[in-house]
Amino acid sequence: MKLVVNLKFLFLFVLVLSLNGCCPYSFTGGSTPEHIKTIAIPVADDRSGSGEPGLRELLTNKLNQKFIDDNTLQVADRTNANSILQTTITSLVNVPAEITAGENVQRRRLTITVQAVYKDLVKKKTVFDRSFSNYALYPAGGSIDDRKAAIDEALNNITEDILLNTVSGW
Repeated sequence: MKLVVNLKFLFLFVLVLSLNGCCPYSFTGGSTPEHIKTIAIPVADDRSGSGEPGLRELLTNKLNQKFIDDNTLQVADRTNANSILQTTITSLVNVPAEITAGENVQRRRLTITVQAVYKDLVKKKTVFDRSFSNYALYPAGGSIDDRKAAIDEALNNITEDILLNTVSGW
């Protein structure tokens, strides 16, 4: 009985706080705060040392497209944006993933890690600063196109994770 009373009190307390507006951000996994309507996404930095041509542009384009398709935040230039998402590719690792009995590599695992910093420019606050990582497998004897497809797949997964964390991580 006492637990039920305590839970009711806790629920009422949380409800009053949320109606009062004392908490600037909700932590329910809901939508972005009302004052954030736009996002700037500058060209990603590439500190992976991989020498992969066009990697930073590919990440930036994928991020822009994800936000355009999602339509929660409007993509804008930095001077007109309420928020900014800065990204840095910190690593691209390509290692054997599947080795047969004769020590022949059958598939390779390509892993990309991106550091993302999302800032609320209105309240001058960092919302999150975290690392996102994902991978894709491709045939070891495959073509350059197979490797590019693996990069594309890994970046698709990373950009989806970044989008979800940005628009629903509140």
